[in-house]
Amino acid sequence: MKTPLIGMTLEDLRNVAAATGMPAFAAKQMARWLYVKRVRSIDEMTDLSKSAREGLNESYCVGIVAPKMEVRSTDGTVKYLFEGVGGRDIESVYIPDRDRATLCVSSQAGCKMNCSFCMTGRQGFHGNLTASAIINQVLAIPESESLTNLVFMGMGEPMDNLPAVMQAIEVLTAPWGLAWSPKRITVSTIGKIKEMRQLLDKTKVHLAISLHSPFADERHSLMPVEGAYPAVNVVRMLREYDFSHQRRLSFEYIMWHGVNDDMRHADAVARLLRGLDCRINLIRFHAIPGSSLAPATKTDMERFRDRLNELGFIATIRASRGEDIMAACGMLAGRKNEASAE
Repeated sequence: MKTPLIGMTLEDLRNVAAATGMPAFAAKQMARWLYVKRVRSIDEMTDLSKSAREGLNESYCVGIVAPKMEVRSTDGTVKYLFEGVGGRDIESVYIPDRDRATLCVSSQAGCKMNCSFCMTGRQGFHGNLTASAIINQVLAIPESESLTNLVFMGMGEPMDNLPAVMQAIEVLTAPWGLAWSPKRITVSTIGKIKEMRQLLDKTKVHLAISLHSPFADERHSLMPVEGAYPAVNVVRMLREYDFSHQRRLSFEYIMWHGVNDDMRHADAVARLLRGLDCRINLIRFHAIPGSSLAPATKTDMERFRDRLNELGFIATIRASRGEDIMAACGMLAGRKNEASAE
């Protein structure tokens, strides 16, 4: 198996150059071909000598692998299926919205967090994606060059695969890479505190926290991770950082009928987050097989939003996209490699 070059940092490419007998400056040449020119083969790197390209081809490949399949929603959303890891393929979702084009990428095949409302968590954990596999989701889709935003909100917990996620962010934002502003990237997490600190200290990307209930016992029943990383501890840590400029902090709040959609919950959310410069995204639950949870009503979601706004927060109801192709929040599951597509 040849080693893919996409996903490599400039330092990695310098090591490749040294290992194949090329001068150090060849690393920048390779980076330009990979991330600016976006070539699909080493033979297209025409400012490398023929012997250098032959040497690279012996052990390396560009590594862009097309999706195995795609499914298109009536609202324009596209779900892509990619080769995954551990016998489980992974999915990413392209979401066009007027002048925005967002890609929701996966960082793992499956997930260890076992949230009761999420199809990804229900399938168990199958393995971490490499930085190459993450970047491939960006470079391999037809809409690649029109993307305006990227969110790590697909399959997996990004903080549970932080080295690969950080490497992918470096490739996305470095001047020798795709040269994106970090303001175009959001990382969503259940709140692993040590890893969040690393992300906040070393990058300037936006951060989204999965909250879903302000009460510890209820959140624990929905998200077992509450036992290890209580929301109150996550919020306490976040208060150490300044989110008033450039970087945005948001809290994701999926709403279920009769579970977390009343004014008692709204007031408790406000108490928990009081003083934090943040926004709150209310998300309609998308029913999944085998779950007794039901989505909150439109009226209750609007009442909840209005209450938070009255209490001084910026709260919005996120538009649902791609539900008809099982591409909405919490619905990504990939598939076993040997299974037929749904």
